[in-house]
Amino acid sequence: MVSFTIRNLKIFFRDRSAVFFSLLAVFIIIGMYALFLGDVWSKNLSESGMNDTRQLMDAWIMAGMLAVTPVTTTMGAFGIMIEDKTKKITKDFIACPMTTGQRLGGYISSAIIIGVIMSLITLVLVELYLLVNGGELIGFQTMLKVLGLIVITTISNAAFVLFFVSFFQSNAAFTTASTIVGTLIGFLAGIYIPIGNLHDSVQFVIKIFPISHAAALFRQVLMEGPMNTSFANAPASAVETFKQFMGVELVFGDTIVQPWVSISVLIVTAGIFACLSIWNLTRKMKS
Repeated sequence: MVSFTIRNLKIFFRDRSAVFFSLLAVFIIIGMYALFLGDVWSKNLSESGMNDTRQLMDAWIMAGMLAVTPVTTTMGAFGIMIEDKTKKITKDFIACPMTTGQRLGGYISSAIIIGVIMSLITLVLVELYLLVNGGELIGFQTMLKVLGLIVITTISNAAFVLFFVSFFQSNAAFTTASTIVGTLIGFLAGIYIPIGNLHDSVQFVIKIFPISHAAALFRQVLMEGPMNTSFANAPASAVETFKQFMGVELVFGDTIVQPWVSISVLIVTAGIFACLSIWNLTRKMKS
């Protein structure tokens, strides 16, 4: 399985277009934010009397990108599985001394590794962007929390994406689905439009997706320092309103979702979708 995992990693990183398009959603978000979204949000917050609003919004967008990267990159990684299927390469694997479980494990492990690596690359790119714009590097303890969230989020999103991908049989269908996911992911993570701007029913749908919990966790970690500065003299009610409007905290009715609940959601959904995916793919691989 280790050799098969390495094989998948080589195929993915050798294809420069696959690497680029797996990060396309991140580049789009950075571009939109740098060109106009960042200035608009920062200006609106500054007019309300808040301080250092640009750093606050930089941390907000950074958290959102770290949440969406594992989705698009693991989906690109699972494209290798679809390509093997369409090119009939899977028939060669049947003749090899490798079980169906080992082959499936190789696809999953390589996708998780790719998701983590690409998320780390995204983290470096965003940190460079913050430094260029006068921001500061995140602290050591915050970095450890971010790294832990990257691993948990990548595993959860890989399981969810794998279940989604397990129903595709052709490259054409997979490519179309990847395009749709790349387009919608920014809305599901509440990046293009803050969740507070959406209708209650739409908010509910977004909140049940694992990615919204991942985005909230990243925001709670990365925005803690900037929020203490920006809301230094603000009442607690204003802070809570901002958190709920911007998706820093997820709320169902009058209940605020605690961080441990969001982490549990990611872990539980990872287990559920991993089991469903393995069942579906194993059934198809044996047929």
